[in-house]
Amino acid sequence: MRILVLGGTGEARALAASLVDDGAVVVTSLAGRVARPRLPVGQVRVGGFGGIAGLAAYLAETRVRAVVDATHPFAEKISANAAAACPAAGVPLLRLERPGWAARPEASAWYWAGDHSEAARVAAGLGDRPFLTVGRQSLAHFVEPLRRHACLVRVVDEPDIVLPVSWKLLRSRGPYTLAHEREVMAGTDVLVTKDSGGDHTVAKLEVAAERAMPVVIVRRAGPPAGVPLVRDVDAALAWVRALPAP
Repeated sequence: MRILVLGGTGEARALAASLVDDGAVVVTSLAGRVARPRLPVGQVRVGGFGGIAGLAAYLAETRVRAVVDATHPFAEKISANAAAACPAAGVPLLRLERPGWAARPEASAWYWAGDHSEAARVAAGLGDRPFLTVGRQSLAHFVEPLRRHACLVRVVDEPDIVLPVSWKLLRSRGPYTLAHEREVMAGTDVLVTKDSGGDHTVAKLEVAAERAMPVVIVRRAGPPAGVPLVRDVDAALAWVRALPAP
């Protein structure tokens, strides 16, 4: 049985490992936006499919039995493409998306934004030294609203835009400890992030709570309509194992 995992997350890597242990042929697709990605076990392909039609053709040509979309909660384009391509190719699709942070006790006090542009506008009025942890591909939305702010920007890879001279760039990859985040966030006065969920980067929220620091957080769009959703690897594994024989 050939399973396509749309990956790039820890959940995708864990699922691929379990499916390989089950004897499945697993192909994990990575977008190729991270310079040194953590590679899963099994086969790996890097790069796009060529839109909905390209993905549907790939599924048919390689005889994929099922697709598990385990991409980042904010990788909305590939999730939308999979939601259209899989029915066209007659291939079952499951969305594996870790829970967000909305259930945290302090979440009701956060400033929830519908998109990155709104988050930038809100952050501009909350502090002078924002800590931006929104990913390099979203930074363009923050440049004009925060051009005169002393932003600390944390990304994994070098941004592909020119940052304002008042901004400081920090390149690193999680997971992060509380002690690390306390040191990094010293001197910042508002946290700007997105509802990625998980444990790798949650320490920044705990530091913000300790310091009563305002938090601006971008909401998730949610999975495409009609796509079944599970929240953990075990549930995704059970779904694959329950697939009827082709």
